[in-house]
Amino acid sequence: MNVIEKVTLNNPHALPARVKSQKKKGFFRQSGVYLFLGLFAFISIFPFYWMIIGATNHSGKMFSSPPTLLPGKEFMVNLAHLNEAVRIGRVLFNSVFVSVLFVILALAISTAAAYVLAKFEFKGKKTIFTAFLLSMMIPGQATMIPLFKMMSDFHLLNTYFALIAPSLCFPFAIFLMRQNLMAFPTELMESARLDGASELRIFLSIVLPSMKPALAATAIFLFMSQWNNFMWPLVATTSSEMYTFPVAIASLMGVTSIDYGQVMMGVTIATIPMIIFFLALQRHFISGMLGSALK
Repeated sequence: MNVIEKVTLNNPHALPARVKSQKKKGFFRQSGVYLFLGLFAFISIFPFYWMIIGATNHSGKMFSSPPTLLPGKEFMVNLAHLNEAVRIGRVLFNSVFVSVLFVILALAISTAAAYVLAKFEFKGKKTIFTAFLLSMMIPGQATMIPLFKMMSDFHLLNTYFALIAPSLCFPFAIFLMRQNLMAFPTELMESARLDGASELRIFLSIVLPSMKPALAATAIFLFMSQWNNFMWPLVATTSSEMYTFPVAIASLMGVTSIDYGQVMMGVTIATIPMIIFFLALQRHFISGMLGSALK
């Protein structure tokens, strides 16, 4: 206990006015910070709240005046209408299956490629890495027609292979993993080689366990990228049986009318897996993005 606290306990009126003024200023400053953060938290959370409210109300109440801010009783009705329109169980399975398998395969390919680019020396290494960086500048729309032609020639349209395979070699994921692997001490790998460990064992048993934050950050990025992918699944699928969530929700937009309650229900269901996936890996996300996987 400091001197000021002791004096305050013995005689509350003995606290100097100057200290009281500083405490008051500190209180107002802290209150201002909390108010500022609370305002931005409200702005960030309100769209999700509005989405859930829309999923529980009739379409006509979405734009009523004054706006409806309380949950309604149309949740099950909107869910039934959504299931009739797009078979929500099939769409959910397609999105989860495609996204999870894509994350597993793309993460394995990206990590292996990044490991080679970060820890091995060979001719043309810088050229290959530069090519990866340059490929990030090519818009996906520029490659869509050649990809469609190739998938059509091999009769792979409207298959899971067509939805997953084209983006497996993800340049940004390779770049992110390579930057994190550059910080891994090469001395540990050399020690393992001297002990007779194979390159595969070094990679699986020594390098990967230390890369959990980077792997989590890359997995989140890959999952969100694939889960929200709209243009390629729209082009590559020819039947509603293969629709993913973005394509299925887009199909709900009618030419003359839109059931916003149905749409909000679909968006709500589509948002839940992303939130669950992020929360499951958020512990490692920040350190992985900053490249500080190693202590």
